Amino acid sequence: MYNELEFKSGQELIREYTPLVKRIAHHLLARLPASVVLDDLLQAGMIGLLEASRRYDASKGASFETFAGIRIRGAIIDEVRRGDWTPRSVHRNARRVSDAIHAVEHRTGRDATDTEVAAELGVTLSDYHGLLQDSMDSRLFSYDQLTEAGEDSPAGQFAADEPGPGIQHESQGFRQALADAIGRLPERERLVLSLYYDEELNLKEIGQVLGVSESRVSQIHSQAALRLRGRLKDWR
Repeated sequence: MYNELEFKSGQELIREYTPLVKRIAHHLLARLPASVVLDDLLQAGMIGLLEASRRYDASKGASFETFAGIRIRGAIIDEVRRGDWTPRSVHRNARRVSDAIHAVEHRTGRDATDTEVAAELGVTLSDYHGLLQDSMDSRLFSYDQLTEAGEDSPAGQFAADEPGPGIQHESQGFRQALADAIGRLPERERLVLSLYYDEELNLKEIGQVLGVSESRVSQIHSQAALRLRGRLKDWR
């Protein structure tokens, strides 16, 4: 199989796949705070596209569009991380919530309720919901990012170009553990994640489906993410 890029110039490639960059950038922008600038995402996405053109190997079996889409999205997310607008206090509070959920569930052997987590943290229920809201407003989540995996973790290594057998086995184990953890979430949290990631509904649309406010959906989403983080802490 010949490399489909061998007969295309760099400018031809940019013209053909710029719409893909725009589509991915707009899709991600819809999930980010208003402070994020579209032009920054587009610029990062174009860098991802150029990187994809240099590293694409047709013999691996994936189409260039599929490969480029992964690289473009990764480049945009990396740019968002580098320009992290989140106060350190929000990161600290997210870790506190995750640890509190883990502690309650380890002690009781069942899903931690909002009231129990708030009590574990020593805050009111209203304040706890505020912490969840802050976490959702400041983060871009994907299933792998729910655990804040880095390049040295199994989830981060999963994205490596040619991971060795040991890394592949570890990564597959992490993915299975993540799938199992998602399957054990409380029903409403599991439904919110499914509607958000699989059906790609926004928070307002999910609220209409569930009959709750958009802010409540945001809180449920954050709680699901932090519950998963606590349950998968041994993988980090």
